[in-house]
Amino acid sequence: QVQLVESGGGLVQAGGSLRLSCAASGSILHSRIIFNNGAMGWYRQAPGKDRELVASIASGGATNYADSVKGRFTISKDNAKSTVYLQMTSLRPADTAVYYCHALFPIDNTNYWGQGTQVTVSS
Repeated sequence: QVQLVESGGGLVQAGGSLRLSCAASGSILHSRIIFNNGAMGWYRQAPGKDRELVASIASGGATNYADSVKGRFTISKDNAKSTVYLQMTSLRPADTAVYYCHALFPIDNTNYWGQGTQVTVSS
């Protein structure tokens, strides 16, 4: 089993930046398989809205972004630290949401989720 713990959320003014981190703990073997062979991503959920994909990164490093964050957010990972990051710049009030880290364990397609971290962007 793997636990995902997010950090780095907070309150920031529009135009500001934040970096979210998601560290995997628990089974070292599971974490290594996820980071080396699986996919990871960041989702967000604003009040009254569905959870949406913000960015994802494949095992080989290929990235994918929602249109609304392209050019402003960057997802990256450090396999040695079992950590995935989301660098957010030029933040907008519309980016306000709870951000969740996600990992896909490729052996049995188990989905792991973090507990979420609040990002609030004031205008």
